[in-house]
Amino acid sequence: MGKYFGTDGIRAVAGEFPLVSDFIEKLGYASLEVLQAYAAKEHLKPQVIIAQDSRASGPAILEALQKGIRASGVNVISVGIAPTPSVAYLVKATGSLCGIVISASHNPAEFNGIKYFTNQGTKIPEDLENEIEARIDALTSVPAPVGTFSEDVNLVKLYEQFLVSCADGNLLKGTKVVLDCANGASSRVAVNVFSQLGMELVVTGAKPDGTNINKNVGALHTQFMQKLTAKEHAFVGFSFDGDADRVIASDEKGRQLDGDNIIASSALCMKKEGGLAHNKAVLTIMANLGCINYLKDNGVDVALTQVGDKYVSEVMEKEDLAVGGETSGHIIFRRYSNTGDGVLSALQFLQFVKKSGKPVSWFLDQWQKYPSLLKAVAVTQKPPLETLPGFLPAVAEIEKSMNGKGRIVVRYSGTEPKLRILVEGQDENVVKRVLNEVEALYRQKTEITQ
Repeated sequence: MGKYFGTDGIRAVAGEFPLVSDFIEKLGYASLEVLQAYAAKEHLKPQVIIAQDSRASGPAILEALQKGIRASGVNVISVGIAPTPSVAYLVKATGSLCGIVISASHNPAEFNGIKYFTNQGTKIPEDLENEIEARIDALTSVPAPVGTFSEDVNLVKLYEQFLVSCADGNLLKGTKVVLDCANGASSRVAVNVFSQLGMELVVTGAKPDGTNINKNVGALHTQFMQKLTAKEHAFVGFSFDGDADRVIASDEKGRQLDGDNIIASSALCMKKEGGLAHNKAVLTIMANLGCINYLKDNGVDVALTQVGDKYVSEVMEKEDLAVGGETSGHIIFRRYSNTGDGVLSALQFLQFVKKSGKPVSWFLDQWQKYPSLLKAVAVTQKPPLETLPGFLPAVAEIEKSMNGKGRIVVRYSGTEPKLRILVEGQDENVVKRVLNEVEALYRQKTEITQ
């Protein structure tokens, strides 16, 4: 993580630094100076595609951002409220320099953020983020705008057509599906796409008002969607997050399937069809051990990355792999996209299930999660864990005490002021004990250093 960029762009409470007009304008100018140089050898249009989610703070951020971008001589095209992955698609489809999304994803409405895509539809790499940060810090002022600003919400229709083309309407027609759109960016797109494919829809969380995004709905709050799926006797339910780059599912019984479940099920279906490149899938270090072992037991190798769908994407590109993602529901089907796409992932998973002739519950029941506890510890500072005297060696010793039947992952959140401690193991009581030990150890070590 850099000075301003986290694991997925820049994120903060809207109106608080760095999401203030002066900084955002500098960001717009500095980022396009860097990204124009990055894509100098490509024959691209001097334009940027920008989308936002449904937060009330989005328009003000767009106003400051587009001024800075236009100061670099680049034109700005706003597509309005649209999913994050729509920008990844439209950047490539329109031959644009880059894409930007104004969104704080799954966070509450008071937060917002800014994330970038390269001309190839991938999240920008860390070295470019570092270069942008350095340019921002060196800026004293931003020139007057030169480029143009325009709005073209119809471009989102191209993305919808793309999604429809990735699915078999004959296979999916008539399927009853519950859609929870998180009162966010998928509220129109997901409903339009699933409807065009002939599915019978029960829709919730699709009335954004600027303040209700992710509020008791969406990928982090799936309980209502799960109950609705069972109540409506639907085949499956899907909850997207605020910017629709992740998805969590429900089976017909109202039980949750997270990213691990969707990836594992899809990977094995792809293997059966001969479409799983190198018989390997990508997961992050937060993936459940039960999922990892299930895949390995069924002949699928697993590559583990740090948290963040851009890291998953980088490994998939490097190793030429077909599917990967995060427990949280960021899932990449590389045949179609280089970034997490909730609506696309829902369609692909649903197709695999329909082809199998089995209910969604069958896929959920194929493996059991190891008991797992994840605790978020609020922090005011993020001292590198390796600088805390004896902390990491002590964590390694605690993990050894689990006798090879568990693991510990400790990391700072890239988007929030929190330390995340994940403990998994076969014995739930041991998992609880170990989690408490690691938290106490961290608090002790940080008290010593502060």
